[in-house]
Amino acid sequence: MTIRVVARIIALPDKVEALKAVLLELIEPTRQEYGCIKYELLQNQSDPTDFTFVEEWASNHALDAHLASTHIEKAVAQLDGLVAAEPDIRRYHLLK
Repeated sequence: MTIRVVARIIALPDKVEALKAVLLELIEPTRQEYGCIKYELLQNQSDPTDFTFVEEWASNHALDAHLASTHIEKAVAQLDGLVAAEPDIRRYHLLK
């Protein structure tokens, strides 16, 4: 059974473009990782400060490896001063 992730990240109102640039840099290296099935970045149409990653991973092990990757560590180090709150990262199983 695959692991689904919904990760919501809220930018400070004056830092939307800076945060978007950081998040966009994650897409290509992550899509090349072992166990990555889907990795999409969404931006809320009615609230541009609201970014959401929708992800699917082959296993918890693959997801844990992603979270420990150098590109994620680099991005997390850049979040200070860009985000309104800690990222909300939730893991799910598809029921049907």
